[in-house]
Amino acid sequence: MLVPGGPAVTAALTASRLGAYARLAKLDVWDYYLALPLAWSLCGFTGTGVLLLFGVGTVLVIAAAVALDDVTGFRDGSDAANYGPDAPARRLARKPLLTGELDERQALVFGWACAVLGGVCWLGLGLTAPLWTLVLLALLLVSAVQYSYGLKISYRGAQEVFLAGFGCGLVLCGVGLVRGAPTALAVVEAVVFGLGPLLVGVYSNANDAAGDAAVGRRTVAVLAGPGGHRAFTAGLTALEIGVVVFAAGLGAGPWWFALALLPAMACRVAQLRVGVGLGDALRARRWGLLAHRVAVASLVVVNLVVL
Repeated sequence: MLVPGGPAVTAALTASRLGAYARLAKLDVWDYYLALPLAWSLCGFTGTGVLLLFGVGTVLVIAAAVALDDVTGFRDGSDAANYGPDAPARRLARKPLLTGELDERQALVFGWACAVLGGVCWLGLGLTAPLWTLVLLALLLVSAVQYSYGLKISYRGAQEVFLAGFGCGLVLCGVGLVRGAPTALAVVEAVVFGLGPLLVGVYSNANDAAGDAAVGRRTVAVLAGPGGHRAFTAGLTALEIGVVVFAAGLGAGPWWFALALLPAMACRVAQLRVGVGLGDALRARRWGLLAHRVAVASLVVVNLVVL
């Protein structure tokens, strides 16, 4: 017996389920994906097909990491604490396990399926690349899957290392897959890129410190306390600015490299003022996203001129 409106209802439910999976994969947070156009520009705008497949793998691997992270956060209650009704600035809809749109089994199947498919894309490409690229791809894949699941490296004091290292590694792998060996400029730009997600994450960690401490997630914000974490954040900001300022002196970039990155560094200083000076971690996080995106756009322009 046909139910009136049945196909329409089915389509709506399907769309809703797909939307829940998209939010589980955090597809609206695309800042790591900017490693792909940056690597493309470092390769002289060649290797498009290779980098597109690498990009597909990157989306899948990141989707696996954040889906498994949500499973762990759902199990230990940290997401409920950080995204609950007492935290109105956070969007609960970003956590479909908390809203009940997906269950734990569905999230696990999705996460592991993405990990396998992403790994096939990455490691398949790596078989024709230099050995260091293949090894780095494998390291990025394993660490992403184990970020908050399995070994739980983000719970064991290595979250900040992962956030920077993963971004840096994406750029270097993209270059390695196309060119074989990174230039000094590519290494500098990879470091600047990696510091971008880190200088977003540290402000999120400042906001989530209480919830993370309650479940044993040892971030710097938890271990160092408010004062120590502010000093750590200021130090990271100074490190990024230092890399940019001294890139030309180290022979890695043109003399005007720092001038090209000036808008991004201005955003970074504004982020430090808002987050450390005024104590508004979530607004500082938004400044961090802007600083990272402006930095990547500026680096692409540098590469367009230099390479």
